[in-house]
Amino acid sequence: MKTTILPAPLKPGDLLKVIAPSGALREFEVFERSLEIWRSRGYKVEIIPTIDDRWGYLAGKDEDRRDRLATAWHDPNCRGILCARGGFGSTRILEDWNWQENSTLPKWLIGFSDITALLWSLYNVGISSLHAPVLTTLANEPDWSIERLFNWVEGRPIEPIKGCGWGGGVASGILLPGNLTVATHLLNTPIQPNFDSVILAFEDVTEAPYRIDRMLTQWRLCGALAKVRGIALGNFTDCEAPPNVPSFSVEEVLRDRLGNLRIPVISGLPFGHESPNATLPVGVLATLDADEGILSLET
Repeated sequence: MKTTILPAPLKPGDLLKVIAPSGALREFEVFERSLEIWRSRGYKVEIIPTIDDRWGYLAGKDEDRRDRLATAWHDPNCRGILCARGGFGSTRILEDWNWQENSTLPKWLIGFSDITALLWSLYNVGISSLHAPVLTTLANEPDWSIERLFNWVEGRPIEPIKGCGWGGGVASGILLPGNLTVATHLLNTPIQPNFDSVILAFEDVTEAPYRIDRMLTQWRLCGALAKVRGIALGNFTDCEAPPNVPSFSVEEVLRDRLGNLRIPVISGLPFGHESPNATLPVGVLATLDADEGILSLET
């Protein structure tokens, strides 16, 4: 079973750098409020000067976004990287990328949605990261969710989260959270992790039920779920079919595509694009109790 290195706990006074590795920044008001949350906890937060750069729907050209990630990752004074937002684009900067080239000690990388590609790429080299609110969503999180984020990065345990258990018993494995759409597009690429003995945790947004069906069917057909130990499902936000179009609900699709895998499954867990987005570490041992509907970390 693959294990990962957990970055050293953060403490007030540490330097954190803000980058936009994916989509162009648009939500400036909530971005500023989220920055203040980190600063109010005593952290030094440095924003790259070109945070509002744009190249089409991307936050700058690939080489520029790649350079900004490299600058933050290789800075020995930087203890963590905060992603401004998701969108699309992180996979583009992972071409010919090497986390270990001239690397410093492992540091935190925090984000979700399109940032899934970075989180899973780090997992492949044995470094744990954090599936957690980006700076365009953090300020809209409830207090308990914000506290959960700081508890984990500062070295304190976090509480289990509860959803709807589908039955099937209890499974333990390495937790691998991410966005379903992004994760599906990583299949059969060099970024795809080994899924043996993992607990997959998926969420998504604005994907019609037939598209969720198509993605999960791809996972089934390519054999990616064959050795997965359990599946944790978060929010599938705004994933309804268009009005007056015959369709299954997204809940029916999830049940149909995942309910006969003979592994524990939990749905309705509080993480994803819809607040609350409970922090989930990548690459740590977790337990999925599908009888009680509880996902917990083994610390």
